Amino acid sequence: MSPRDAVAHLTPDLWDRAGRLLIRKALAEFTHERLLAPELGPDGRYAVTSDDGAVTYRFAARVLSLDHWLVEADSITRHDRTGTELPLDALDFFIELSERLGLSEDVLPVYLEEISSTLSGTAFKLAGEPVGAAQLAKSGFQEIETGMTEGHPCFVANNGRLGFGIHEYLSYAPETASPVHLIWLAARRDRSTFTTSADLDYDALIHSELSEQTRARFAQTLTDLGLDPADYHLLPVHPWQWWNKLSVSFAAEVARQHLVCLGPGDDEHLAQQSIRTFFNTSDPSKHYVKTALSVLNMGFMRGLSAAYMEATPAINDWLAGLVSADDTFRSCGFSIIRERAAIGYHHRQYEAATAKGSPYRKMLAALWRESPVPTLEPGQRLATMASLLHTDPDGASFVSALIEESGLTPATWLRRYLDAYLTPVLHSFYAYDLVFMPHGENVILVIEDGAVQRVIFKDIAEEIAVMDPTAVLPPTVERIRVDVPEDKKLLSIFTDVFDCFLRFLNGILVTEGLLEEDTFWQTVADSVLSYQRSAPHLADKFAQYDMFTEDFALSCLNRLQLRNNREMVDLQDPAGALQLIGTLRNPIAGLGRAAD
Repeated sequence: MSPRDAVAHLTPDLWDRAGRLLIRKALAEFTHERLLAPELGPDGRYAVTSDDGAVTYRFAARVLSLDHWLVEADSITRHDRTGTELPLDALDFFIELSERLGLSEDVLPVYLEEISSTLSGTAFKLAGEPVGAAQLAKSGFQEIETGMTEGHPCFVANNGRLGFGIHEYLSYAPETASPVHLIWLAARRDRSTFTTSADLDYDALIHSELSEQTRARFAQTLTDLGLDPADYHLLPVHPWQWWNKLSVSFAAEVARQHLVCLGPGDDEHLAQQSIRTFFNTSDPSKHYVKTALSVLNMGFMRGLSAAYMEATPAINDWLAGLVSADDTFRSCGFSIIRERAAIGYHHRQYEAATAKGSPYRKMLAALWRESPVPTLEPGQRLATMASLLHTDPDGASFVSALIEESGLTPATWLRRYLDAYLTPVLHSFYAYDLVFMPHGENVILVIEDGAVQRVIFKDIAEEIAVMDPTAVLPPTVERIRVDVPEDKKLLSIFTDVFDCFLRFLNGILVTEGLLEEDTFWQTVADSVLSYQRSAPHLADKFAQYDMFTEDFALSCLNRLQLRNNREMVDLQDPAGALQLIGTLRNPIAGLGRAAD
């Protein structure tokens, strides 16, 4: 591909459209987080004025529950002091409002770079052949995965991927659907740590992931160098990581043959929305592979900690045992896909020179996660839960296509989905003080005839937490225990489920005229009540942590990234990093007795 062809999507029309869509989202989410305070004018349009008062943005919007702003993208205009209309420019938007947004001199240019990258990705998606929501809804698992266009619904700069050049974007971004061959290294066993689930070992994993011919080729590479294959672990890495980090930052390890590059594997993979995780398209029954990727994206360098990887399989084994033994989980079909093996490489000098949590300790590690494909029954298909928030270029939604396919009423469809998704979230919290990070990208839907039959949670070891200080955990699982203040515990549901997912799903269903708001939230309340009635032994916990409380703290995600877009949360103290700004009225408050 020529340099010019690589940027064919960067045209005036596509860039302007991408910018308008991003400004729409910025106005909506920054207002939701109370960074902006639009004023309603006599013409029924809202206005936001720049820090210096020189520029005003005007737009039409509708405000729903949870202070959810439905801003009409095509209504947005920008004016100077005289009222003269100016062209929209997304980068100017952030500069003009930088003080209001709390963007420091250090953060602002990096944030603008993330915005530029996000806009470029949007332009690329807009340049592609449009796929209708109805068509996408009946597509395969990976077609849906790569067909997502928005990214995280809350974050404005959600596709920064700083570190990717345009050719790397075209090779590795999930929306490009480009096949990827992982690069394999041999890592000396005395410098790497490999752990597996109790029902697996190193040889069994490698034999299941690599053909006999590939294993023989890799072994021959080592023996040709006079090295003994038995002294090494095999380790898959992201191609970007090899070319841009390991071949340079780990040059001494390569020179001394502590690491040996074996070349690409034979299987083709597709990058997932999480960008550093790969699905095996050559054999979908094989494991996902999650790799370290030293690219800055949405508030973090997306590395993988070698130290963290060590306990990953044990944590997954523990949770899988808990889930399989629980009647409530079984009754709603809830399951997880385990991270069954993990490997981390210890660079002794970098570890000696850095503190725990440093990106230099997260440059070379990988894990293998089960595929959900073998668990399907005839007639079932898979889709990322993020798809429920997807709309096509004409504004039609993925969720409305599923509802139509199912033949169910929208309320009945929603209730089935909530019973499959919300019930295990609630039960984990109330029965085990266990919380997930159950956002759209971390949940897989099992769909049959358009309806959600059950859900599968993933990304376990890095995302779950036990909030009970007295819980008895195996020593290898102790890492997931967190200390969370009592008044913040229920935010794991109110923020992650209500504010960061159901708020948007409600907005889509209301916009399309499929449900009234009251019906949506009554259906949510009924699902909560149904679960509570099924577990009377937890009545004291239901009273202590009241799902029907009048309001809850507004936890602001963009504020975290605007404050520090390189490490927006201290992973050692995630609760302490929360940006809580006022409260939101609980949309199911007062609905707790409606179905009695």
